[in-house]
Amino acid sequence: MNSIEVKGLSKKYKEFQIEDVSLTLPRGVIMGFIGENGAGKTTTIKCILNLLQNDTGEIRLFGKKLEEAEIEIKEEIGVVFDDILFPEPLNPTKINHFMKKLYKNWDVSYYFELLEKFHVPLKKTMKELSRGMRMKLSIAVALAHHPKLLILDEPTSGLDPIVRDEILELFQDFMQDESHSILFSSHITTDLEKIADYITFIHEGKIQFSEEKDYLLEEYAIFRGDDQELKAIPPTAIKGIRRNAYSVEALVKRSEVNTIFSLEKPTIEEVMLFTVKGGALK
Repeated sequence: MNSIEVKGLSKKYKEFQIEDVSLTLPRGVIMGFIGENGAGKTTTIKCILNLLQNDTGEIRLFGKKLEEAEIEIKEEIGVVFDDILFPEPLNPTKINHFMKKLYKNWDVSYYFELLEKFHVPLKKTMKELSRGMRMKLSIAVALAHHPKLLILDEPTSGLDPIVRDEILELFQDFMQDESHSILFSSHITTDLEKIADYITFIHEGKIQFSEEKDYLLEEYAIFRGDDQELKAIPPTAIKGIRRNAYSVEALVKRSEVNTIFSLEKPTIEEVMLFTVKGGALK
C-alpha cells in the first residue's frame, strides 16, 4: 500500500494554479518535493491534508480518501509547516496538555524526551523561542503521537547546518520502521541529497519529473566545454544548456554521450535548474 497517492490534482487561483499534479509515495520511502518558492509545493501539501479544497483530482492516504476517514487518517500523520502555528502565549509544557487530548496515541514521555534531546526550554512561550527552537518543537509535536507518515513543508528552512543535521538524523531514525514514509518539501536540495529516496520536482504548478534520486544522479551528468564540442553530443541527449562568456554547460543523458567526453556527476539543484531551462526530463 502507498502512503500517498495523488492523481490529476488541480487547484486554481486568480494568478496561480497547480495543474494535473500526480505523485505516489510508497511506504518505506522519503520523497523530496522540490521547486522554487511559489512553485506549488505548499498548495499541493495543503490539498493533500484537506486544508485546501482541490478543484479536480483524487487524493488517497493509506489507500483511503481523507474525507472518508479523516480522524483515523490524521492519527497516522505528523505535519510540520515552515513555522509552528501554536498561539504565542503557549509554551511546550502547555502544548503537551493540549495535544494529549487531541491524539489518542500521544506519548508524553517521548514528547519530553525529544524536547530534552533538542534542548528546547519548557517554560519559554512561543513568542520567546527562536525560529530554530520553534521548528524543533514542531517536529517533536509531529513525532510524539507515533505517526506512520510525516508531511514536512520546509522544516529546515532558515536553520543553521548543525541544527539541520540533527533534524535529518531524527528523520532517518524515524525511517528505521519500514512502514513509515516522509514527504519532505524543501528548497535546500543538499538536505534531500542526504536522505531522500525519490525526488519530485514541481515548477510553475506542474510536475516536471518524479524519479528515484539515485537514477537522476547516475543517469544524468554535467558536460562542460565549448560549442564545438557540444555539437558532437546528440541533441536528444541534451536536457538543458547554460552559456557564459567562455564556455558552455549542459545537462545530458550519460548513456547517450560518447565516453570521450569528461562528464561530472550533477547535484539535485543542477538537475532542477537545467530542467527548467531545457524542459521536463524524459
